[in-house]
Amino acid sequence: MAARNRTEITDFVLLGLSNWPEMQPVIFGIVFVMYLVAIIGNALLVVVALSDPRLQTPMYFLLGQLSFIDMFLTTITVPQMLVHTLSVTKTISFNHCMLQLFFFMAVGSMEGHLLAAMAYDRYVAICDPLRYSAIISRRFCLHITLTSWVMVSLNSLLYSVLVTRLTFCGNQVTHFFCDITPLLKLSCTRPVVNEMLIFTEGVAVVVSPFFFILGSYARIGVAIARMHSIAALRKALSTCGSHILVVMLLYGSVIRMYLRPSSSYDLGQDRQVAIFYTVVTPMLNPLIYSLRNQEVKGALRRLSRKLCILGNFQSGSQANREWQHVS
Repeated sequence: MAARNRTEITDFVLLGLSNWPEMQPVIFGIVFVMYLVAIIGNALLVVVALSDPRLQTPMYFLLGQLSFIDMFLTTITVPQMLVHTLSVTKTISFNHCMLQLFFFMAVGSMEGHLLAAMAYDRYVAICDPLRYSAIISRRFCLHITLTSWVMVSLNSLLYSVLVTRLTFCGNQVTHFFCDITPLLKLSCTRPVVNEMLIFTEGVAVVVSPFFFILGSYARIGVAIARMHSIAALRKALSTCGSHILVVMLLYGSVIRMYLRPSSSYDLGQDRQVAIFYTVVTPMLNPLIYSLRNQEVKGALRRLSRKLCILGNFQSGSQANREWQHVS
């Protein structure tokens, strides 16, 4: 019976961010602008992190990875949402839904692991600066990144497989993408195994980076308190400030969304919170790092000068070719 019921659900209907039809054009305009800002801002950070010789350090390698993750995270959900906002048909196939769930959970979890790696980088730089080059290297960061990708992918695969085994009593998802919470709410019976997994293995994989970040900053706080140089204190606070703000933005919404009993779910409010970490946070991250980081601002200025010089050179070359053609 369960297997037969599961096969009846061939697609889901995504109800979107709002049930008010008159709000759809407004939602489309606001989300579209935020999406463009997120993509452009993070793409610029990736370019400067990869191309600027002064940013060829482990810290900016991780920052470039974080920006790539932010572009990936928002692209998983937002383009489909924008299409559904202005269309009558808001369906998504069962397989596409499960694929979206897998990628969203994997990429979202990966962001937390990258933030933990960046916290460790700051910890070593402040608490053990003499051994920084020996401990933190590009190879070390690459190893951490690849290991984290394997962990989050296996974790997301486990969640996705368990969701496919649920018996659904409806196909209307009160969300703008296939997230695990609204899908669990469609289950005909309480998904005990899935909920237990969220509060056990989910805590280990998703929330453990947050506790690692807290531990790292506790040690950093002790080291900062012992500093007698005002310049060193100011530099330490400056390098950590942007990262702390990004961590607060991410985990504030994630803990609010997922680490609570299913009886307290409010899907109407949850989808509004979800727009925060799928669009707003990826949009703010490059702004936070570029506005508070002098090295990133310097790299962006150097990149803009190179683009201006290249544009002037191409314009001059085009003018010379036109003049020679006229002559």
